[in-house]
Amino acid sequence: MIPEYIQNAKRIVIKIGSALLFNPVRGEARKDWMKALAADVADLHSQGSQVVLISSGSIALGRRHLGLSNKTIRLEEKQAAAATGQVELAQLWSEALADEGLRAGQILLAPEDTETRRRHINARATIQTLLDLGVVPVVNENDTVTTYEIRFGDNDRLAARVAAMVSADLLILLSDVDGLYTDNPHQTETARHIPEIRDITPEVLAMGGTANAEFASGGMATKLAAARIASAAGVGMIICKGFDDRPVSALNAGAKCSFFRPQISLVKARKSWIAGALDPKGSISVDQGAETALRQGKSLLPAGITKIDGQFERGDLVVIRTEIGAELGHGLAGHSSAEADKLKGHNSKDFSKILGYECRAELIHADDLVLRHE
Repeated sequence: MIPEYIQNAKRIVIKIGSALLFNPVRGEARKDWMKALAADVADLHSQGSQVVLISSGSIALGRRHLGLSNKTIRLEEKQAAAATGQVELAQLWSEALADEGLRAGQILLAPEDTETRRRHINARATIQTLLDLGVVPVVNENDTVTTYEIRFGDNDRLAARVAAMVSADLLILLSDVDGLYTDNPHQTETARHIPEIRDITPEVLAMGGTANAEFASGGMATKLAAARIASAAGVGMIICKGFDDRPVSALNAGAKCSFFRPQISLVKARKSWIAGALDPKGSISVDQGAETALRQGKSLLPAGITKIDGQFERGDLVVIRTEIGAELGHGLAGHSSAEADKLKGHNSKDFSKILGYECRAELIHADDLVLRHE
């Protein structure tokens, strides 16, 4: 089941914890392991999958550079370590992926970037563009400025948020354990491995309180929290052991893991969020040609707009109306109402002249649009 699921996934997010990437005994990154994982990424690319890496490790690498390895460090020292370590982390992934003929692109995110509508659209568009260009985005939390993430957060949940944001088919959490157990297997002989989880029930969540928490990076509780986010967004999630070389290849060969089934389809999850979770800030009226294009699954271009009502900013929810005023659907605006009013009826080649700066062609991307009949 798992090999087939991986092979059918068109977009995969892989999360790597600090414990996998950094060797504390030698005080350096596990470069050979990173190169082996890069080979797995190359294999996924060859099968037609797009891959996003969520990589911890900047603080661990930076502590070494700053001579902070043998002490309990203050928050501001963690931020300083992250600032220096992130440079090396990006370079290490760039080199490892380059050996496989792939290019890396660095993205630093905070929780607000995945949850605030305007930032969500910006981050999603950037990652989407990198993927379309064949680049492997390497994402990390923005530790240098996001104090909450350093104190209480983890990259498990960040990975789940990113997977949901980019509409990934699969999230793989590479861990130091091979999945979820009913209890801590290092302490309880009767602990039972759970290969598949269809529903994240209170009983399942309770297992995260003790199961492997001292061994897993971030703890099993955070992985179950990530599973809830991913599953609700239509993303399947795997927890598997990542210490050995080529962990994704091992999954394809039948390695033990825990698979959390998505609770809803990707398209339905995103469309439901757009259709019902937000209050419209304005409306956009379109001509017959644009209406026909939208019903065919295309994006809304300013050339087909006839009227703008209300005031909205980029990322706000708007109502789309037909020429006679009937509600056609909802969407997330790619431009503010002021910009849209200037661009309506014009072709994209004229946008920079009209606004005085470059901007995207779509007013509402097809991925951010829900029609009433859907």
